Amino acid sequence: MFSTQDYLEKKTGPSGVGRLQYLQSLVTEFQDTDKEDCREQVLANLANFAYDPINYEHLRKLNVIDMFLDSLTEDNERLVEFGIGGLCNLALDKQNKEHILASGGVDLVIKCLSRASGQKIDGCMGNKAAITHISVVECMLRFQLSKNPRLSNLATVFIEDYCTRQQLEEARQAQAGEAVGIALPSEPQQT
Repeated sequence: MFSTQDYLEKKTGPSGVGRLQYLQSLVTEFQDTDKEDCREQVLANLANFAYDPINYEHLRKLNVIDMFLDSLTEDNERLVEFGIGGLCNLALDKQNKEHILASGGVDLVIKCLSRASGQKIDGCMGNKAAITHISVVECMLRFQLSKNPRLSNLATVFIEDYCTRQQLEEARQAQAGEAVGIALPSEPQQT
């Protein structure tokens, strides 16, 4: 559910903590703590706040987009997952999307996809992925060929829901001209 400013003011009351102040406390906690589980929880909370457009301006002001981008280079896979989730939520806004693209976000996400497990990729594609850069579309076309039916189906849904015919044609032409790309993730081992 999206919030309105009136709703937030009624919810917090006249002496309550404002949204910007609360988000600032989360950012500070993320930066100051050394505990991985705390960092995971805070980044997950920020990714959830990134879902609501009323928070976009505050998140930009607090450089949360850059925090999400930085998290993509972490060794902690949960931080990577929450960072991608936050970026997917924020990328729906034109100004946020431009910042993500200008900051090399597509390359960072592609690197994550190339090293990610099938489940991590499911999460990336299942979040409202608004970035349909040609390299991401190429990646999804390759994921459609996966032997993992869940991954293949999610790639198909992504392509059908987010890609234009022109983007698909450009990606197919680029694939025809190149042999290099994001490798398919390793298949899950049967137990």
